[in-house]
Amino acid sequence: MPLVEHLKELRTRLIRALIAVGVGVGISLFFTDEIIAWIRAPLDDALRVTGVEGGLALVNSPFEGVSVWMRVALLGGLGIGSPVVAYQGWSFVAPGLYQQERRVVVPLTLSSTLLFLGGGLFCYYVVLPKAFPFLLQVIDVTSALSLEGYLSSIVQMMLAFGACFQLPVVTWFLARLGLVDGRDLIRFFRYAVVLIFVVAAVVTPDSSVITQLLLAGPLLILYGVSIGVAWMFSTKQREPA
Repeated sequence: MPLVEHLKELRTRLIRALIAVGVGVGISLFFTDEIIAWIRAPLDDALRVTGVEGGLALVNSPFEGVSVWMRVALLGGLGIGSPVVAYQGWSFVAPGLYQQERRVVVPLTLSSTLLFLGGGLFCYYVVLPKAFPFLLQVIDVTSALSLEGYLSSIVQMMLAFGACFQLPVVTWFLARLGLVDGRDLIRFFRYAVVLIFVVAAVVTPDSSVITQLLLAGPLLILYGVSIGVAWMFSTKQREPA
């Protein structure tokens, strides 16, 4: 397509994605209180288990509660509209793919969405319940956390886990571009282990080995899945040995 047509196509995809998010925000506005309760549940459980006194508070501003309420509604809308957003993104890329590759747009959309949500939920249900009791007892003090700061930390971690779980999808693109194949990933495995632990150390907000292992473990499994993906879908040409 000419550049102008590409820009028009991009505008159309963005408008559709924004409409989906807008509808999602409208829906999540009716359930914002429930979503906030769900977000704060790991901290409340950790406080109850450890016996540490404290909780969430409005620290930075009296408007902090309103700000958090609106941000939660927006995040809920993004979550509801994420399948449509992902589909619009893949559909914009599809014209640059071969005919047989366009058939995987829907599977890629589902895979990307499920992996992202799976990473976020893994963080929420597995990592946070292990990390919070440790973090709250590092120093014997009362916990008085900013509501806005707590929300930002939780969202940052869940987004980071969701992004890391996209590894097989990223590998598929690299394989289809002919940049990597299964043999490359197998040869790179030792370096990948080191890189995965470095990423886990950077992404997790605390320095505990527990949270790093909880992220590194699934990433190593996904790296194994990525080897299979690259082996099946790579277009890389190798000279005969």
